[in-house]
Amino acid sequence: MCTSIIEIADAEGMAKRGDEWFPLTQAVVAYDHARHALLGDVITLDFMNTSLDAGARAGVEITLESAKALRAALDRAIAAADYEEAEVRGKTETRPRLVRAA
Repeated sequence: MCTSIIEIADAEGMAKRGDEWFPLTQAVVAYDHARHALLGDVITLDFMNTSLDAGARAGVEITLESAKALRAALDRAIAAADYEEAEVRGKTETRPRLVRAA
């Protein structure tokens, strides 16, 4: 089954290929057949720089369940980081209640 589920977002940061780091310009999230993992359909995360060669890419294939756990971890980390940033700027609100997913 080809799903054609693809989401693209601008990305700013760095990614590593081999021993080299390169600047990111884009992140792609897709749901489709695994190309490398010995799994069925997977969430694929690609972090890349579209102005560099095709090797300027860091890719990951994970199960849908793993992607959900990653999303929950990101949500918790982002909420905590938002709180810390607000505290530094003197705009502290109620500290978010962080619940670790099983």
